[in-house]
Amino acid sequence: MANVTAVFRKGKKTCPSKYRPISLTVSLCEILESIIRDKVIDHLQKYKLIKDIQHGFVNNKSCLTNLLVYTEEITCYLDSGFQVDVIYLDSQKAFHKFRHRRLIHKLAAHEICGDVLQWIENWLVGRQQRVLLNEQFSSWRKVISGVPQGSVLGPLLFVIYINDIHESVACRILKFADDTNIYSAVKTSEDIDNLQADLRNLVSWSKEWLMLFNVDKCKVVCMGYNNQQANYAMDGNNLESVSEERDLGVIVSEDLK
Repeated sequence: MANVTAVFRKGKKTCPSKYRPISLTVSLCEILESIIRDKVIDHLQKYKLIKDIQHGFVNNKSCLTNLLVYTEEITCYLDSGFQVDVIYLDSQKAFHKFRHRRLIHKLAAHEICGDVLQWIENWLVGRQQRVLLNEQFSSWRKVISGVPQGSVLGPLLFVIYINDIHESVACRILKFADDTNIYSAVKTSEDIDNLQADLRNLVSWSKEWLMLFNVDKCKVVCMGYNNQQANYAMDGNNLESVSEERDLGVIVSEDLK
C-alpha cells in the first residue's frame, strides 16, 4: 500500500497530467528492494543480459555516458560528410502501462527465478494506492499494471521489460530507461526506407507488449549539410520535424552546436 504524491514536471500547473505520481512506500520495504535490486543487477551483469544500448539504471552508465556515445557517433557521421536523421521517441506513461504477468514472463526469460521471482511477483500483485494532496486522501484503488514510481526496484524491472526492444531495429538505437533515440546516416533513399521500417517494427513491438508511443511527442531532427529532410510516420501519423530537441536535459540542435 502506498500514498501517491504529485511532483510537478513542466507545463501548466493546473493540468493534472503535468505531474509525476511518486509512490511513498515503507522504508523497510525499500531496504529489502535494494537488496533484491543489487542481486538482480549482479546476475544481469555476470551473464551480460542487459544490452549495451541501455544507459539507465545500470552500473557505470548514466545520462552522461548516453550523451557522450550519441554525440560521438553523430559527429563521426557528419565529419564523414553524411546526413543523419534522428528520431526521438516518447512512451505513453511507460512505468504504468505494462501488465505484471508479462513482466514476470520477461524476468523468467532472463533466468530470474525461484524465491527472487516469487518475491517480485508478490511485491507487484495486489498493490493499492491512494493520492495525498493538501493533507487530503483519495480512496484506495487497486494497481493492476506497471511498477511504482519512486520505488527502488521499479526502474530496474522496467529496464528488463524493454530490454528486447532493439531486436526489431536495424538502425542505431540508444536508451536511457524509456527515453529512446533511433538514428542512421541517410545517404540514399534506401537508408530512409530502412529507418521508416524500423519505426513500423517499433510500433508493432509497442502494441504487442502494451508499451504504446505518444506519437504526438515523437520528433525528428535532420542533421547535416543538404539533408533531404525526409518525412517519417508512426502508425499512420506523420512525425513533426524540429530544429532542436531536449535530450536528457541537453538541447540538441540540428547543427549539433
